[in-house]
Amino acid sequence: MTQRKLRLGAFIMATGHHIAAWRHPGSQIDSGVNIDHYIEVAQTAERGLFDQVFVADSPGIGFRGDEEALRRQGRVSYFEPVTLWAALSAVTKHIGFVATASTTYEDPYLLARKFASLDHISKGRAAWNVVTTSADNVHGNFGLDAHPDPALRYERAHEFVQVVKGLWDSFEDDAFVRDGGSGVYFDPAKLHALNHVGKHFKVKGPLNLERPPQGYPVILQAGSSEDGKELAAATAEAIFTAWTSLAEAQAFYRDVKGRMARYGRRPEQLLVLPGISPVVGRTEEEARAKWAELQSLIHPSVGLAAIAPFWPGEDLSRWDLDAPPPYIPEAPKGIQSRAQVVLELARREGFTVRQLYEYLAGARGHWVVVGTPVQIADRMQEWFENGAADGFNVMPPVLPASLNEFVDLVVPELQRRGLFRTAYEGRTLRENLGLERPGNAFAQGQRQAA
Repeated sequence: MTQRKLRLGAFIMATGHHIAAWRHPGSQIDSGVNIDHYIEVAQTAERGLFDQVFVADSPGIGFRGDEEALRRQGRVSYFEPVTLWAALSAVTKHIGFVATASTTYEDPYLLARKFASLDHISKGRAAWNVVTTSADNVHGNFGLDAHPDPALRYERAHEFVQVVKGLWDSFEDDAFVRDGGSGVYFDPAKLHALNHVGKHFKVKGPLNLERPPQGYPVILQAGSSEDGKELAAATAEAIFTAWTSLAEAQAFYRDVKGRMARYGRRPEQLLVLPGISPVVGRTEEEARAKWAELQSLIHPSVGLAAIAPFWPGEDLSRWDLDAPPPYIPEAPKGIQSRAQVVLELARREGFTVRQLYEYLAGARGHWVVVGTPVQIADRMQEWFENGAADGFNVMPPVLPASLNEFVDLVVPELQRRGLFRTAYEGRTLRENLGLERPGNAFAQGQRQAA
């Protein structure tokens, strides 16, 4: 029996995930618009045999805080991900590309065409991170008076994914004959119009691009709310999530996989990939010194802006940084799952305001592990072997420095334990993730009718 292997993704946040990473000498300070930086990072992740590189995205500047915090913000300028991945696919051979796109603010036909194109350009390495967009300050970019509420956004998302999959099935896999001798280019009987009419969308189709090499680009989802877990159980093939304890991660793993049966799906068809932000040192003392250096770079105004969404409408600049928050609210509407984790942590640990924003500064509430390669591999192995993770979304605190350290020091330790590959297994992202290639729904329907 083949031993189960860890799946690893590199979650790329321009200069790195730490909120002050852009100030660190190990970062590329203009990375948001530096294609050479992204080429280096993608090739490093491929050298480390990662399954995929992932970038989050938002259709607007989602920063909250005063002008003092804004002027110190290093994440206000960055590439659109599908365009970026098309460029990077030309300088890599194996690694997959996960691009975020919003079901709230995009059009399903145009999105289906973009991702099908990316899958062809990359020869089967594209993936779509399905988001509904939690930021409530981008609606004005799209002519809307308000951000839709979560229930409506997720209802729309379910239908959106259904439409996109249908469009990817417009041509059957063997529709294109391309026979110069006979003069026949393709078989029109294997072209299908979608003719979708639903609550949110009316899309005729067909897509003007043949079926993607993977059938469908891999579909991922991020979110741990009830609506998010339901969307993942119904549609996703991997889910990004944020937990800081083994027990919480195990509960989430059981919960989301337990929902899949009602959608006719098996647990192994969904990979659970918690975020981990590793601070790697050759000794524990070195790792802790690296972490302390990063934390020292946080300006208080930037730290307060990081926790401001949990206290909407409150002027946090008046608070004593070294005292606990004056009060702990309920989770604000629209960011329930992450807010609940953070606010419960503040209650349980009795954090001061400074300790809370320092906690969030590393990876916005994801799991930060500070230690040696052996210590970090120990923690990853514990989660992987005890029903908490199928792999990890690695979130380097500083880029490119932290990713280089992970690839050079932690990956060999995982390989020595037999937990991680020593060579890519397949040609497409699906093959490397161990996911099935979906059949064409129109062709399957015709076979069943016959």
